[in-house]
Amino acid sequence: MDYHGKPYYSLDAWCKNTYGEKLYKIALDAGLTCPNRDGTLDSRGCIFCSAGGSGEFAAGRLPGAEPVDGPFSIRKQLEAGKKLLEKKKTGRRYIAYFQAYTNTYGPVDYLASIYRQALMEPDIAGISIATRPDCLGTEIMRLFASLKQYFPDKFIWIELGLQTIHEETALFIRRGYPLSCFTEAMEALHKADIPVIVHVILGLPGETEEMLLQTIRFLNRCGIFGIKLQLLHILENTDLAVLYRAGKVPVLSMDAYLSYLQKCIAALSPDIVIHRVTGDGPKNILIAPSWSSNKRNVLNTLHQRMKLSSIRQGQCYESGTFDSLQIDCALYVGQGHFSPDHSPDQ
Repeated sequence: MDYHGKPYYSLDAWCKNTYGEKLYKIALDAGLTCPNRDGTLDSRGCIFCSAGGSGEFAAGRLPGAEPVDGPFSIRKQLEAGKKLLEKKKTGRRYIAYFQAYTNTYGPVDYLASIYRQALMEPDIAGISIATRPDCLGTEIMRLFASLKQYFPDKFIWIELGLQTIHEETALFIRRGYPLSCFTEAMEALHKADIPVIVHVILGLPGETEEMLLQTIRFLNRCGIFGIKLQLLHILENTDLAVLYRAGKVPVLSMDAYLSYLQKCIAALSPDIVIHRVTGDGPKNILIAPSWSSNKRNVLNTLHQRMKLSSIRQGQCYESGTFDSLQIDCALYVGQGHFSPDHSPDQ
């Protein structure tokens, strides 16, 4: 497959290989909530999740976007998103990304309506639905089957926030479901022939490099379509922010993060599409690490280091060993993976 000059199989490369052009993603807020927030499982959410349910970049919330009639007008949000992207010189189609909160957690009739609003737009190539594996009941799966039949030329992707396979970490971050729930959801989605994108967080408190690589190896065996490798960042008004300010949660330096990231990419199956390699939390609520706000620098540095080290996606997966990959964290970080004083600026 063609990686289009990158050392890993990016979403951009997949779009160009599949459609011959770049597809732009438009984030949407469908006005939904989450069982980890409405009291069903908890009322506090995951410890890292912002009050906006990770939907701060939704088209209707961005500066410069025209007002929409509440979060429920998907069509108007898509129009606002397209206007923000109209200066882009490549690509004529879009991905409608249902991002904020849990996007299969609501009345099925309403969910059918918002998905169809997006899929009926001629320049929408498909939809990507961020949700939880414990919010994929029988009625939802039937809805997906119906949509696939009615829109055969459009794709439907499901994004699951796994973050880690380790139960102790999952309890700490208040994920709210066991790993067995994820595997059951994966089985159901495979049977329905629905591609799955999995979110994984790098730098979770208490997780070693080996634990992180165990998560990557597990996902290699799950038959996932894509992955989002996400930096743990600290946002205002989260329980994680309280722990960080109390000195109980460290953050990764940029060097340490890039070292982790390179090992994850090298361990990942070369067929898995990498949809994200960093995190870029909203600057107005980002506490740490501050270096993550310069996304372009992070990406350029990653590509440069992978090129200099001759690292590419899948090289350790193909060899079945990590011994052949010489990426020493100490080379970049010195004494440790985390900023020594928990400072976001190191």
